[in-house]
Amino acid sequence: MQRVDKPLVIGHGPLSLQDVEHAAMGRTTVSLDDTHDFTARIDRSAEYLGLRLSMGDLIYGVTSGYGADWKTTVPHELTQRLPINLVNFHGCATGEFLRIEEVRAAMIITINSLSRGYSGVRKAILDQLAALINNNITPCIPCEGSVGASGDLTPLSYIAATLMGQREVWFGDTVMPADEALTEAGIIPLILHPKEGLAIMNSTAVMTGIAVLAYSRAYYIARLAAAITAIAIDALGANHSHMDSRIFDLKPHKGSAAAAAWIRTHLQFVNGRENGSARCLQDRYSLRCAPHVIGALLDGLSWIGNILETELNSVNDNPLIFPEEGAILNGGNFYGGHVALAMDMLKTATASIADLSDRQLMLLLNSNSDYGLPDNLCAPELPDGQAHHGFKAMQITASALTAEALRNTMPASSFSRSTESHNQDKVSMGTIAARDAMRIIDLTEKTLAIELLSALQAVDLRGIEKCTTASRAIHTFVRRYIPMVVEDRRMDTDIIRVLHWIRLRELPLQDIDMSL
Repeated sequence: MQRVDKPLVIGHGPLSLQDVEHAAMGRTTVSLDDTHDFTARIDRSAEYLGLRLSMGDLIYGVTSGYGADWKTTVPHELTQRLPINLVNFHGCATGEFLRIEEVRAAMIITINSLSRGYSGVRKAILDQLAALINNNITPCIPCEGSVGASGDLTPLSYIAATLMGQREVWFGDTVMPADEALTEAGIIPLILHPKEGLAIMNSTAVMTGIAVLAYSRAYYIARLAAAITAIAIDALGANHSHMDSRIFDLKPHKGSAAAAAWIRTHLQFVNGRENGSARCLQDRYSLRCAPHVIGALLDGLSWIGNILETELNSVNDNPLIFPEEGAILNGGNFYGGHVALAMDMLKTATASIADLSDRQLMLLLNSNSDYGLPDNLCAPELPDGQAHHGFKAMQITASALTAEALRNTMPASSFSRSTESHNQDKVSMGTIAARDAMRIIDLTEKTLAIELLSALQAVDLRGIEKCTTASRAIHTFVRRYIPMVVEDRRMDTDIIRVLHWIRLRELPLQDIDMSL
């Protein structure tokens, strides 16, 4: 999670998921391509739109009303008012604010889409967005109110409003009126020109921004789940040979093979060397099939990553301006169906990891499956041992977290609603899918935090000398801050601390190639 030395330059080529993540998390600044060709590309689009406007042409969202009101002709003298009204009447989102990094990701994707030169906006719009990011000014966007087509109209109106110095923003860690933050940062509010409000808002940037960050966190979840699985195998004295690469050669899903390789490396297991110390011939599915569960997420992420990179490097608004061809085309690139499907897939695959973790946790706590560990991982030989309960309630919490994660896997993309006077009669629900995915990721990380604490308690009880070097490294790191549970005590603060390490990726996981 270190800072990136070079700024993210937008405008001279496609961005990667990691580019967006780094800038969204504040690890680097944002700048625009400073070449003449880039500036000329942006100028041509805006100038051609101005030419067609001066000719009195009917242009959707410029000289017409929006959506089902496209039949309303807007006179030339009111075209300047139209984008301001568009921003104003979409200021109706509800719910808690999106996270700062999610909004920053949406802003970066917005700049990238507009930088292609097909949206009819001035370069000043892109410059202002970059200035907001680099000055840590982030629009406060309530999370609810987008159906994912026409894009993220309502949430993105909060970004457009900020450009004009309206509504509220985060300025660093403080919420304040946007005009005050812009003044303090020395940024002059903009007056939106025709189509600029629509170009900013008629986009999948919010759902895609959330999805990019969800993708990154889900990938780390897969890696962490493999490491915790290996610690559980260590602590239980379970069978290493379930991870033998020959098994996965015969069912060659890349994700499963990668997950098994991670677990093998952690366990220092060499193919062909049978694990004679295993306590049973074959272990329960939550251990034996762990690479297949984790692998399904990894293989899903491979497809999801391709979808998201295409989406974030696309032009998503409507209409699109083609100055070289002398054309303005109306289409539906704002439709978030690909993101919706990708996030619905991510929801299911990630929730399955939570379920896997919860089942492994039960193996560690239950006398029928823990191979001689104390019930509920209670520390032995306490004078008042009968009065203590170890990790009993931690498993209840993990079970509740898992149940909520599984419940949220209902596919949002299946709930299209006809809206906006039946003009938006088929919509993606991509933003809801992305928000659901992020919620499931939050829950899964917490479940993994509880299992990690439990597995390390099992390591203490079994004997650290019986564990591999990789398990010992994680144990040593955690035990510097969180002691073994000897007597009943609160453990919510332990969960919070481990969760912090997970989200900052500070746990000493082995340096294993995470590419597929």
